[in-house]
Amino acid sequence: MRKIKQIILTARECFRKWHRNPQIILCFLLAFVFCFLLSDKVMQFALEHDTYLQGLEAFIWTFGDAQSVLAISILLLLLFSGMPGLSNEVPYFMVRTDRRIWMCGQILYLITATFFFILFILASTALLSAGRAYAANLWSDTAAILGYSGIGEEIAVPSFVKVLELTDPYHCTLHIFFLMTGYSVTMAGLILFLNLCKSNGGMIGGVVFSGFGILLNPDIVAEWFGIPIERIRFANIICGWISPLNHATYYMHSFGYDNLPQLWQSYLFFLAAGVVLFAASLAKIRNYPFQFTGT
Repeated sequence: MRKIKQIILTARECFRKWHRNPQIILCFLLAFVFCFLLSDKVMQFALEHDTYLQGLEAFIWTFGDAQSVLAISILLLLLFSGMPGLSNEVPYFMVRTDRRIWMCGQILYLITATFFFILFILASTALLSAGRAYAANLWSDTAAILGYSGIGEEIAVPSFVKVLELTDPYHCTLHIFFLMTGYSVTMAGLILFLNLCKSNGGMIGGVVFSGFGILLNPDIVAEWFGIPIERIRFANIICGWISPLNHATYYMHSFGYDNLPQLWQSYLFFLAAGVVLFAASLAKIRNYPFQFTGT
């Protein structure tokens, strides 16, 4: 229990640095602006057609595709670029604990901070659509028009028929939330480990990780390898299995009639990736050369 308490206190100390921190404030402000810009198409469509939204649909249709997930996850580079935090109080923590407990505190901070960040995004989209929203667990007329008419594809709103027919807003929101969290925690774990390996290595690794997701887009892969349009389904399946970004995209999963990953397999993928990265960080911290500045 004493070690658990020390881990929690270490994580809490990281959160205390959020107070009036310009970098943290900027990160959350940018996240809110992104939510406004990305969800504006859905809201404008509802206003133009005088329809309403289910309260969570702005979040579902905004972050139901890979590009939106990627855009928000890039902000993690700003949020976690300085990890692990080597501020002046760290030597005192080391005297009272040890390296592994301190690193466990950093990991706990990464996971909880990511969770709160995604929760902030969910709350922001719900707030932005509150003026034309209802709480019932039923798809709205707006979603039906976007999905069944094909207008959603025309205005780049990922309203997919299989999502409308095979799930409901509350369950869909939970899955999108946890898929985004899993992807973001994996990216945060990579940033932490690479920063331990080399100064600013996490920023480079985060950019490469994001670029990897962009390049493994089915359309890009099909163009690279000259896959004809009638066989694009195979590129879709391959990318769905090997791309972390596609694992974080809700509609890129099997709903019982294709060969894409199932949701539990994506959760297992992110869990395994997180465990490996955090275990590597715990191993790396044993020989990490701390360099403290200041007094």
